Amino acid sequence: MALVRLFSRALERDATGQYWLTTPAERGRIAVDDVPFVAVSLEVADSGTRQRLIFRTNVDEIVILDAAHPLRIAEDRMTRTPVPYILVRDGLEARIARPVFYDLVELGREERFGGETEFGVWSSARFFPLGKIGPAD
Repeated sequence: MALVRLFSRALERDATGQYWLTTPAERGRIAVDDVPFVAVSLEVADSGTRQRLIFRTNVDEIVILDAAHPLRIAEDRMTRTPVPYILVRDGLEARIARPVFYDLVELGREERFGGETEFGVWSSARFFPLGKIGPAD
């Protein structure tokens, strides 16, 4: 695990989306199927709009959901289900593990912005949408 952590700190992503391991001695491109990290746990500090959502990655990196580390929700092309990510650093994201995403959804609440109702979470005094609330059928 120590070696994995060491290499994770040497990981970079260039403007074209390619991933590189860069050390003082050499640089090598690596293949990444989706994103290089996984958010494996979630802790909550404080409450309401002041709460902070704190993620831990599979390489023990701590990331607080905030303006510098935003949430991104993509859609799986095959299943059409949400695929959540958090920015860890320098263009490197962590995919939020499904059980952690369920925990995140449990913290969600409805908020109205500009005539639209969105479902999302508060962290670091900022609202992060998880999805829009559709009209009732």
